[in-house]
Amino acid sequence: MNLVHYTYASSSAAYRTRIALNLKGLKPQERFVHLLKDGGQQHDPVYAALNPMEQVPTLIDGDATIVQSLAIIEYLDEAYPEPPLLPKGALARARVRQIALSVACDIHPVNNLRIRQYLKKTLEIDDEASAVWYRRWIDLGFKAIETMLDAEGPYACGDTPTLADIVLVPQVANARRFDIPLDAYPKIVRADATARAHPAFVAAAPDKQPDFGS
Repeated sequence: MNLVHYTYASSSAAYRTRIALNLKGLKPQERFVHLLKDGGQQHDPVYAALNPMEQVPTLIDGDATIVQSLAIIEYLDEAYPEPPLLPKGALARARVRQIALSVACDIHPVNNLRIRQYLKKTLEIDDEASAVWYRRWIDLGFKAIETMLDAEGPYACGDTPTLADIVLVPQVANARRFDIPLDAYPKIVRADATARAHPAFVAAAPDKQPDFGS
C-alpha cells in the first residue's frame, strides 16, 4: 500500500476523506495544500497537474490518482472493504447516499471557499450579506436532511457510521463555525454528537491536524 493524501485542515471535503481513511484504519502519507497561502497552493502548476480542479483532497494509491471527496471515499470502500461505509441493500445504500449527496451537491458547492471568495472579491458582497447567503443554504439543506435521518439513530442511518455521517459532520462543523443555530435540527445534532465521539472522527477534526492554524 502506497497511499498519499493531499489535504488541508480547514477543508470540509478533506475532512470527509480523513474520516474515511481513519475508519478504514489506513495511514497515508499526508501532504498539506494551504488554500490561502501563496495565493492558494492548490493553484500551483505541480499540484494542478494532479488535481485539475485545483481543490483538495487528492488521493494517490500506487499509480492511481483520484480527486473529488465522494469518489475517493467510495473508492476506499471498494478497495479496502472493511469496515464498510455503506450498508447492505440497494434501498439502505440509497438512503445513505441521499443524505451525503444533499450536502455534497446542494449545500457545500454554493458555500465553499471559492464561492465565498468570489462573492467578496468579485461581486463585492459584504460580510453581513455573505453570512445571510451562507445561512440560507445551510438551513434549506438541513431542513430536508433532518427528515431523512433515522428517528432514533444513534448515527445518521443506524448503529454504525456510514458515508452519511462522514459527509454530514464536516458540514455541521461549518454551520457552527458560522454561528448558525441548530436547535431546529435535533436529529442532525444527535447524529453529529455520536459521530464526533468516535475515535476516527476525533482524529480527523481540523484542530487535530498538523497544519491547523498555519
